[in-house]
Amino acid sequence: MRYEAPQTTPEAVALLAGTKGKVHILAGGTDLIVRMKGGFVEPDMVLDIKRIKAMHLIRKTKSGLSIGAAVTCGEMGVHKALKKAWPGVVESANLIGSDQIQGRCTITGNLCNASPAADSIPALIAADARALIAGPKGERLLDVGSLPTGPGKNALKKGELVVSIELPPRDARSADAYLRFTPRTEMDIAVVSAAVNLTIDRQGVITAARVALGAVAPTAIRVPAAEKALLGNKLDAATLAAVGEACSAACKPIDDKRGTVEYRTRVAGVLAKRAAQAAWMRAGGKP
Repeated sequence: MRYEAPQTTPEAVALLAGTKGKVHILAGGTDLIVRMKGGFVEPDMVLDIKRIKAMHLIRKTKSGLSIGAAVTCGEMGVHKALKKAWPGVVESANLIGSDQIQGRCTITGNLCNASPAADSIPALIAADARALIAGPKGERLLDVGSLPTGPGKNALKKGELVVSIELPPRDARSADAYLRFTPRTEMDIAVVSAAVNLTIDRQGVITAARVALGAVAPTAIRVPAAEKALLGNKLDAATLAAVGEACSAACKPIDDKRGTVEYRTRVAGVLAKRAAQAAWMRAGGKP
């Protein structure tokens, strides 16, 4: 196995594009190393991006906030500007693994691994985040929801890697929230998860909404019907009921040892309503 640790993005792209065989990118390694030790993957090359300084930055930009691909979830959890602007995104990142894992894992790795139960993906979809991708033909931006194409599969092409996650500027009176259900309180993956991002006016009427679910389909999904139920309304009982029904109706989960189709479908609606309440209160809504 070949190991490379480039110090610039162009160098990383050149290595990815010019290497034959199976290439795996090492950001935190919390999934890759485990899979390698278990014999599930045998890379011909491991490309470590940890030495690319630009990928360790959380930056304010003209278009919002940029989170480098090598920024750890632990670092996200102590970044004041990020926590204030996008508490739901930070919540999702801080649920990935233990304290020790938090010091290594990244939301970019979580995104590119493309697990249907990944914590960060529903929150990033609700946030309208985009992935900045570098490749042999230059850079491109891709909606986060379009990057996972199926369980364990993503839309990256030969020679491409994610450089950063781009979050849009925050509107006034806006907030997000992320919730998941797991059998254990720690060190577990979501049986169902929900993320909601809202903007409200001074009367508490919702003027913008994005809703996403995880672990209920082959990829995390956005729920337009739930968003429609929120828009133009205050978060009263009728609106919450409509959100829950829309989210349950959007589910296409599987039966497995962690949860049945019926259970996941019902819990998705419950979590979506709770996440909507949390986001609404954070945005300044009053009961």
